[in-house]
Amino acid sequence: MKAVHFGAGNIGRGFIGLLLSRAGYEVCFVDVNEMLVSELQHRGEYTVSLASDGRETYHVTGVTALHGGDTDRVAEAVAGADLVTTAVGVNILKHIAEGIAKGVKLRLQAGGGPQHLIACENAIGGSAQLQAHVFGYLSEEEQRLAEGRLAFPNAAVDRIVPLQHHEDPLHVTVEPFYEWVVDRSQTIPGLPEIPGVHYADGLEPYIERKLFTVNTGHCCAAYMGFLHGKSTIQESMADERIAAEVRAVLGETGRLLTAKHGFDAGEHQAYIEKTMERFRNPHLTDEVARVGRSPVRKLSPNDRLVRPALGLHDMDVRPAALARAMAAALKFRAEDDPEVQQIRAELEEHGLSAAVSRFTSLAADHPVHAIIVEQYEALSRELA
Repeated sequence: MKAVHFGAGNIGRGFIGLLLSRAGYEVCFVDVNEMLVSELQHRGEYTVSLASDGRETYHVTGVTALHGGDTDRVAEAVAGADLVTTAVGVNILKHIAEGIAKGVKLRLQAGGGPQHLIACENAIGGSAQLQAHVFGYLSEEEQRLAEGRLAFPNAAVDRIVPLQHHEDPLHVTVEPFYEWVVDRSQTIPGLPEIPGVHYADGLEPYIERKLFTVNTGHCCAAYMGFLHGKSTIQESMADERIAAEVRAVLGETGRLLTAKHGFDAGEHQAYIEKTMERFRNPHLTDEVARVGRSPVRKLSPNDRLVRPALGLHDMDVRPAALARAMAAALKFRAEDDPEVQQIRAELEEHGLSAAVSRFTSLAADHPVHAIIVEQYEALSRELA
């Protein structure tokens, strides 16, 4: 079995590539990082270690790589693959779609068998977004031919893979915990399932549970950690003030998730505790700057902060902790992050209310808008 995976970074190698290799796939990575591509082509293998007491190590073999700019070879690889996956960031899907579409066309013309294409991104409906981008390069006739032969099942993925530096550029360290859930209802019947992947009928509960617990809690720890002078998530979570902020946020999102999806309250509380334990993992060094980056995306209306806050508002619940996390995101600073500079410029040129409206899409007269402004001003007083 052959798989093409877009994204040879730490998540691609340490999570998706590892599972696919262990499932028996020959994995071809596609990336624009020339060093990674060259090393994978030359060596055809790499190692993954777990951030645990035992430091278990896995040897991944049977891999290679292609440069993303070599569109003809990428298309040939996609055409010959049983499975195509991505871990590039949802905003990059549009940039890889053309190469995937060229491969899809070759596969359709050759009468190739059915194929799954799965976007393993931190986004709701990631594979659906990938499909829309790919189908933008296909004719109506090609889209018709793709029916029943191509499937883009949505997925939820969860594994903490921090920035890291090793003497071996291909080695990667990951946390022991992982979860990869695929919507079975969107797959092609009869195609083999991937060992280690959980298949569920209906994905939204899993996606929102992960996004509104792990991603929401993680960025809250980063933004509050920054405000208190912490450099890592582990340092942040060791500070009881910050841990309390994270717990309050996850208490709010937990209230929404249990009401909306019917999760058992006790089981969800255990999921929250497990998540906080993962953030504290002493074998990881996860930088606040990495977790907090791209605050504009994280403040967008369909993402991890605004969306659950609006859900709570619809339940007549005041999302004060989430609003406080959003206020902290507006205060986050990282000189090499262009999104941080966007926020800073908006605050300086147009003021707080305008910045809240621009980045959250909440009108100035929306009740949640007012709570964010209130929490921003409260944080300013506390940190003065």
